[in-house]
Amino acid sequence: MVELTPHGVYLLDGKTIVSDPAGLPSPEEARENTIAYGILRAHDVDGSKGKKMRIRFDAMASHDITYVGIIQTARASGLEKFPIPYAMTNCHNSLCAVGGTINEDDHVFGLSAAKKYGGIYVPANQAVIHQYVREKLSGCGRMVLGSDSHTRYGSLGCMGVGEGGGELVKQLLKNTWDINAPEVVLVWLDGKPRCGVGPHDVAISLVKAVFESGFVKNKVLEFAGPGVKELPVDFRNGIDVMTTETTCLSSIWITDDSVKEYFTMHERPEAYKELQPGSVAYYDSMIRIDLSSQECMIALPYHPSNAYTIHELQADPEGILKAVEEDTRKRFGDKVHADLVSKIKDGKVVADQALIAGCSGGTYDNLSAAATILKGKTIGNDYFTMSCYPQSTPVYLATTRNHIAEELLEAGVVIKPAFCGPCFGAGDVPANNGLSIRHTTRNFPNREGSKPGNGQISLVTLMDARSIAATAANGGVITAATDIEYEDTHKPYSYDGRIYKSRVYDGYGKADLSVELRYGPNIKDWPVMYPMEENMLVELAAVIHDPVTTTDELIPSGETSSYRSNPLKLSEFALSRRVPEYVGISKRIQSQDLERRAGNVPANVAEALKAVGASASDTSFGSCVFANKPGDGSAREQAASCQKVLGGDANICYEYATKRYRSNCINWGIVPFTIAPETAFDYEPGDFVFVPGIRKAILSGAEEIDAQVITKSGVKPIHLYFQNLTADEREILADGCLMNYYKNRK
Repeated sequence: MVELTPHGVYLLDGKTIVSDPAGLPSPEEARENTIAYGILRAHDVDGSKGKKMRIRFDAMASHDITYVGIIQTARASGLEKFPIPYAMTNCHNSLCAVGGTINEDDHVFGLSAAKKYGGIYVPANQAVIHQYVREKLSGCGRMVLGSDSHTRYGSLGCMGVGEGGGELVKQLLKNTWDINAPEVVLVWLDGKPRCGVGPHDVAISLVKAVFESGFVKNKVLEFAGPGVKELPVDFRNGIDVMTTETTCLSSIWITDDSVKEYFTMHERPEAYKELQPGSVAYYDSMIRIDLSSQECMIALPYHPSNAYTIHELQADPEGILKAVEEDTRKRFGDKVHADLVSKIKDGKVVADQALIAGCSGGTYDNLSAAATILKGKTIGNDYFTMSCYPQSTPVYLATTRNHIAEELLEAGVVIKPAFCGPCFGAGDVPANNGLSIRHTTRNFPNREGSKPGNGQISLVTLMDARSIAATAANGGVITAATDIEYEDTHKPYSYDGRIYKSRVYDGYGKADLSVELRYGPNIKDWPVMYPMEENMLVELAAVIHDPVTTTDELIPSGETSSYRSNPLKLSEFALSRRVPEYVGISKRIQSQDLERRAGNVPANVAEALKAVGASASDTSFGSCVFANKPGDGSAREQAASCQKVLGGDANICYEYATKRYRSNCINWGIVPFTIAPETAFDYEPGDFVFVPGIRKAILSGAEEIDAQVITKSGVKPIHLYFQNLTADEREILADGCLMNYYKNRK
């Protein structure tokens, strides 16, 4: 189904793929003829066609977990008004079920900020963030920056990038997103999917093929080939939004009449233009996907790449599910007991819960197919439950007009308004040991809302809406939609934007600085953050040797989301589901640093400094996290800011899972150290790392430094790297964080 070509290829006239460079332009020259480079260069303020790019975006979007912190940071850094369209959607903290008024207080703050600075405010349950951007802000040849990792609109000819809040602050202050000129990977689509195969099946197969090897990490995926025209736009969107799970930088697709019709239907015909690669375009590698051979897929806990065909699961359910149970034991030890094998009834795997939701699942086409499969059937009145979330009010309205909602309701499905909660544990949390099948984006450990520290575990698998509906119609028995016959005869989607015109506040270009921001008691300013000192001493507050550490483990989602506007309160949850003792250790280290700053050097700090012959007067003291590969998953900056709020000064790892997490660390003044792959990191919490001359090294442009680890058994050398930092990023680290950087330059 998916074939990887690890070497470069040329695409001639958008049709012919060749590997032989004879008679063709150089890779550097021909790479400029990709769609990706055409868009990136058009947004690069330098215009030099060099190896560095400084990008300004056409529009931005945030949701109600992130926009308060972004605006607070921008205000502290000199914000005057929003220079580009900036949509603030309210699709994450929509339940208002935790912490009294605080979620709605954030929403009121968001509306007041839209009025004051000239923004777009999308009230709760009107749309999930990415669907609103697709409908209202995307456009062929445009670029959109979002404070959510699934910011992907490439199927609409628009390059979407998900980053932490600090990068959005830079855009609000008319600065740039700085990257190395990326490699581009050709994703060549052939064939046509069979009836029953949906976008999640293709996306899961793609993620499975490339994630573990890092084949597309920090690269741009460019989709082309004859198979593109065989996919409706909703199908393309469903694949595209999941490219985030490959760890690619962004995505872009060729455009055609289907995309033109999409923008015309959405009352924005001017947003369309044809995008095709130039006559000779070079790609650094290639992925070929045969859509006609695609099978129905299931991604098992705890990652979208842990995938099998549904037929493979049906053939060996006990062996496959026992492997997940063993993985659970390795991750959580004796804290929980996962019993997946008990889900096998008469040789078949039976699910407990089904969901079709969010930016990937709640599309009109997905809901239409699900309703077709369930029409005249029932999900039953036993333990199995099912819910659907249309991704926007226009989509919801169309499902009611075209009898889709009616057919789902008649089958026993619960329909709920636009909301991202099921995707990150803020709603529809399964029962302990429940097996949930979901057309959502992620199935990371405890992302669904369970708390392993409290003895809870529930298991989420990812499937396409079509197979979810087939499973529901089969009493919860996992079923591939290709194994049933159906024909979707519902009317095609027709957009009606009157609801948005009635409810969405569009204040772009209408900033009114006389408007007062409305603060609730939970909205707090950032605490004081100190500049970097000449030397750095850090204590290891957490040492994690998991292959990958997700941002959901660094700062859990779910009910903690209600405290995103309160940095001190939110930091209490840092690593709480992975290293529960981390917060207490970090607070102790932070209080000891305050003692040092007051001239009372704590005994353990003094002893560590004495061991390396250093002085407390010019040596900072903070906490540090080691993890093999941290930062996979969400763009939320709080994964880094919570470490900083607790006094974190550095992270050490072999590599960062994503650019966005590394950028978050830099913007919050956390030095993103790495060590060589062959370096054995066998140190423990409580050990110290001393980095002499770090400030000078950072500001002078150095990229590596000798340091020392202070253990109970003595002092040992370690070599640290901090490569690929821009001049601005070095200044940000030296100043202590992005806010300090801007304050110092007013």
